[in-house]
Amino acid sequence: MTSDFSPEPPMELCYENVNGSCIKSSYAPWPRAILYGVLGLGALLAVFGNLLVIIAILHFKQLHTPTNFLVASLACADFLVGVTVMPFSTVRSVESCWYFGESYCKFHTCFDTSFCFASLFHLCCISIDRYIAVTDPLTYPTKFTVSVSGLCIALSWFFSVTYSFSIFYTGANEEGIEELVVALTCVGGCQAPLNQNWVLLCFLLFFLPTVVMVFLYGRIFLVAKYQARKIEGTANQAQASSESYKERVAKRERKAAKTLGIAMAAFLVSWLPYIIDAVIDAYMNFITPAYVYEILVWCVYYNSAMNPLIYAFFYPWFRKAIKLIVSGKVFRADSSTTNLFSEEAGAS
Repeated sequence: MTSDFSPEPPMELCYENVNGSCIKSSYAPWPRAILYGVLGLGALLAVFGNLLVIIAILHFKQLHTPTNFLVASLACADFLVGVTVMPFSTVRSVESCWYFGESYCKFHTCFDTSFCFASLFHLCCISIDRYIAVTDPLTYPTKFTVSVSGLCIALSWFFSVTYSFSIFYTGANEEGIEELVVALTCVGGCQAPLNQNWVLLCFLLFFLPTVVMVFLYGRIFLVAKYQARKIEGTANQAQASSESYKERVAKRERKAAKTLGIAMAAFLVSWLPYIIDAVIDAYMNFITPAYVYEILVWCVYYNSAMNPLIYAFFYPWFRKAIKLIVSGKVFRADSSTTNLFSEEAGAS
């Protein structure tokens, strides 16, 4: 009588001849290729999409506004995620192995945390900018200046980089959970578990800006709704054919707030599951299966590729800028003064 059970395939290790090596994922060639394709596509979108945003805003003088400088710095954070984090995480996620050395494992974790929190802090600053622009459009240019925007950018980068390197590069994240770290550690792994104190701080750093953003965008849409009703209620036929300056400014700022609000919502949807899981893991001895953790991590990474797609969908000026950049017309002497705003696309 033959057995119904076929022998299990031999277990693959990240480093075959090294004691304590991590176990390597075993995929058939096609699933492996599909995973590399999907994850690699995210990295390419994050790199080239955000690079287009940066070039467009820095090159075209018409886009030199406080809001757009914040958007360019946000794109820079997402671009750096695509360059320094996602390619290496692709190999780690597919192979379940880290082949890039222990030193870069620490830097990779620091870069990962720094750039992702920089994105969050930039989005919080953008929500403040949009709130002022929508609620007081006429005095907004004197309140949120380029200098204020530059200060927001500097503080966003300073706090995110300081937080991540002070925790992960010093090893403070492992204090109090040394035994668990030893049990989880293997040669060819790159893990950075957070103890309960640091994960609580991480949650607060996510939660507080999130509350600010949700509150401000809630207020923005209430004000926008009120302004729209007021304009409809007071407009007669003569006014309808010729909007006042204040009405046109308010309309433009509302459209910008809507687009950036969508970017914020996409960020929160991408991040919330990961943050909740990180808190649960810290208090439940890291019970999340590896494949679930990788899915949550890649939801966060893919957010870095989403903002350029959102801008391309909602901003006619960004689509026009892409055409000029891709066609090489930006190398013309007078290209920086190109008018990107048609009458229809007057919202930026």
